[in-house]
Amino acid sequence: MSFIDGIKERARQDVKRIVMPETNDRRTLMAAAEVVKERIADIIFVGKEEKIREGAHWLDVDLTRVTIVDPETTDKLESYANTLYELRKAKGMTLEAARERLLTDPLMFGVMTVKMGDADGMVAGACHATADVLRPSLQVLRTAPGVDIVSGFFILDVPNCTLGANGTFLFADCGLNQDPNPEELACIANSSAKSFTNLVGQQPIIAMLSHSSKGSAKHPLVDKMVEATRIAKEKYPKLIVDGELQTDAAIIESVARVKAPDSEVAGHANVLIFPNLDCGNIGYKLVERLAHADAFGPMLQGLARPVNDLSRGCNAEDIVGVVALTAVQAQLILD
Repeated sequence: MSFIDGIKERARQDVKRIVMPETNDRRTLMAAAEVVKERIADIIFVGKEEKIREGAHWLDVDLTRVTIVDPETTDKLESYANTLYELRKAKGMTLEAARERLLTDPLMFGVMTVKMGDADGMVAGACHATADVLRPSLQVLRTAPGVDIVSGFFILDVPNCTLGANGTFLFADCGLNQDPNPEELACIANSSAKSFTNLVGQQPIIAMLSHSSKGSAKHPLVDKMVEATRIAKEKYPKLIVDGELQTDAAIIESVARVKAPDSEVAGHANVLIFPNLDCGNIGYKLVERLAHADAFGPMLQGLARPVNDLSRGCNAEDIVGVVALTAVQAQLILD
C-alpha cells in the first residue's frame, strides 16, 4: 500500500468535514467528486449552488453529496460576522466590515467555518497564493499552543526507494518562511517531527541541511544551521536531530560513514530541514520531477486547526491527497 493509500484509509475510519472554498476552480470540483466517491471526507463548498451545479454538469462529475453554503443566504452569516468582529476589532475591523469580508472573500468564510466548528479543516490554494490562504488562517485560527511559527512542509513519497522511511520523507520549510533564523528553524524541526509521526507513523530522524557537513565549510549560512541544531537539541531534547549535514551525508549510509561517522542521524534521516525557502522549494520540486515522487503539500503545521495550502500547479489528484491528509490531521486535534 502506498503512503497516500494508507492516509486515505485512515481518513475513512473517522470521516471529517473539509471546506473547499475555491469553487470556481475545475480541479477543485473534480477532486471533491472523487473525495466523496471514495468516502475520504465530507466536503463543504462555499459559493453559489447554481453555478457549482452547472460546473459539475459541464465536467460530468457527481457533486450531489457535497454540501454547498452560500454566504449570502446562509443563516450562519450573522454569527460568523459577530465572531470575526470580536476577533479583529482591536485591529480596527467593524461589524459591517466583517460582514462584507465574509460575503466577498470565500477563503475567510472557509476559515470561519473551521473556527465555528462547522468544518474540521480547510484546503485551498489552487488559485490563490500561499499568503492569501495563510493570512485569514492566522487572523482567525492563530497558532497552536506552544508553537512559535507556522511553517510549510511537503511529504515526498519516492517510488522504488529504500532511503528515509522506505522512500517517504518530510521536507520543510518548502512553502512559507523565506529565511528562518536559528530559533525558527528549531521550531520548524520540532513541528516537522510531530507531523512526520502523525502522518507517516514512524520515528522522525531530523537532518539540518547545509552545503557543509560537520565543519567541512565555513560560512554564516553554515553557522545558522549549526546554531539551529544546538537550539533544537536544547529546547526539544526528545528529538533525534543533527546538523549541519549535506544531503548525501544525511540520507546515504555509506557517505555518512565518511562525512559524519559519529552522527546518529547521518545516513538515516527522513525529515529534512532546509536553510531557507529557496533550498526547500527547489529541493522538493527536483525530487518530484526527476525522481517521479508524489509530493503532497505544501501542508501547513503550527495552526490551531488544520488548513492546508495547495500548489497552484496542482492537479485534481494532488488535491484529493491533500484533503485526505487534512482529514487525518483533523482526527488528531484534541479539543
